[in-house]
Amino acid sequence: MPDNTKPVLVADAWCVDAACSGNPGKMEYQGVELVTRRQIFHFGPMHGTNNIGEFLAIVHALALMEKWGVRKTIYSDSLNAITWVKKKHCKTTLARTEQTEQLFLIIARAENWLRTHPITVPILKWDTTEWGEIPADFGRK
Repeated sequence: MPDNTKPVLVADAWCVDAACSGNPGKMEYQGVELVTRRQIFHFGPMHGTNNIGEFLAIVHALALMEKWGVRKTIYSDSLNAITWVKKKHCKTTLARTEQTEQLFLIIARAENWLRTHPITVPILKWDTTEWGEIPADFGRK
């Protein structure tokens, strides 16, 4: 029997998203509270890719939650980023160059954080079909 249940949205959550002008290109990411839409953090822009931004946004949210003693669900609309976080490795194909070196140092720091800290909150896929654009979206589509 098929599962026709709709996904349940957890209100006490943070949403993360990235934007990239070109891919690679000028990348930035942010995290917002789901209910209030209040921006919690923003990073960038710097030269990178959308997938890298999505990955770093999740790790940024995890690190802030640990630092602040907060436990909330994290939503991302990127299955790639969620998978990379769970595997503790940013599987990017972006070339490591002088232009991207700083970003690769940030990626290494994020991967190290993931290896040395347990993930204690749910990281869930945002259901765009059911709920519309993720609240952290930059609105540039």
